[in-house]
Amino acid sequence: MNVAFIPVRGGSKSIPLKNIKPIGGRPLVYWTIKAACQCKYIDIVYVATDSDKIRETVSFFQNGFEADTFKKVKVIGRSAESASDTASTEFAMLEFANNYEFDNIVLIQATSPLLQASDLDKGFETFMMKETDSVLSVVRQKRFHWATDKQGNAYSTNYDVFHRPRRQEFKGYLVENGAFYISSKADLIKSKNRVSGNIKTVEMDEDTFFEIDEPSDWIIIEALMKKNGIVAPSEIPEIKMFLTDCDGCLTDGGMYYSEKGDELKKFNTRDGMGFALLRERGIITGIITSESVELNKRRAEKLQLDILASGCKNKKEMILKICKERHISLANVCYIGDDINDLEVLKMVGFGCSPADAMSEVKKVAKYIAFSNGGNGVIREVADKILK
Repeated sequence: MNVAFIPVRGGSKSIPLKNIKPIGGRPLVYWTIKAACQCKYIDIVYVATDSDKIRETVSFFQNGFEADTFKKVKVIGRSAESASDTASTEFAMLEFANNYEFDNIVLIQATSPLLQASDLDKGFETFMMKETDSVLSVVRQKRFHWATDKQGNAYSTNYDVFHRPRRQEFKGYLVENGAFYISSKADLIKSKNRVSGNIKTVEMDEDTFFEIDEPSDWIIIEALMKKNGIVAPSEIPEIKMFLTDCDGCLTDGGMYYSEKGDELKKFNTRDGMGFALLRERGIITGIITSESVELNKRRAEKLQLDILASGCKNKKEMILKICKERHISLANVCYIGDDINDLEVLKMVGFGCSPADAMSEVKKVAKYIAFSNGGNGVIREVADKILK
């Protein structure tokens, strides 16, 4: 059995929680997990972490609209010792090897988001060649290297200064890019190292030379991802139920009062048409709100919504109950929310959305951030995106 091992800890110093910081439209760790899951030679992808936030983020991939892609993933814990600043990656690998059964292991670094499944396929095909014990990923560099002697005099180390080769004639040299390393479990335990014995290399694209260690690396790699067309999938899951919060989504969140003290709210007629278009497509529609006021009830009736859950203090439990009753998977639910009491729901549904003026914490987890503010057509905007 071949397994991937992706160690991701929460205690990064240079870029806090960098493993789940968005890059290319998804958390950093998403890209390497996805590559591992799509490799035809990998049976299980183990993500080892000491962070609840990272665990929650990976769970989001597993339960979202790309759930089928991530079905090989298993999130496991790691000891505090293996996740410390001073622990080596080998320490974490050996800890894993002592607790899990497998034949061969590929160590994958989450800091290499340019890694592709095809690179890993090539790695395993090389690993399966005769007289091969380990494989590591490299890139070919064509730079002229120099060093200095004890007297401080410089000398070239990889070319003849009197016969400077042209780039097309220069074979260059190989550099580890840190993307992946393949070894057997037996050799890992025996050597206590990620590679040993007869080692072969797999060359990757020159762009993959960079790893994310410092903030400047982030800028470079994100630009390279765009250049290579590595972007977050824009597909929207099949939506069978469309739910939204009320205040801050259907309204602008303002509280208005008449001279007599009557409470007033401003709704947008375009949102009403959005609901109508969704109903025409056979999509269940509803409002989930913590408020229990007559205004919301009247608006839901006028819009002919299927569901109105008023006075809802636990939206997550309510939506789970509704999904169970109507036999609808969470992956097929769209929910629009704007405040922190919507966070759990936005993370668990297939298509979590927010208005443009939602709280920053909400926009960080939303799969789609509308251009419209709450009460200004956000429901119509999201409905149009789904229907298209």
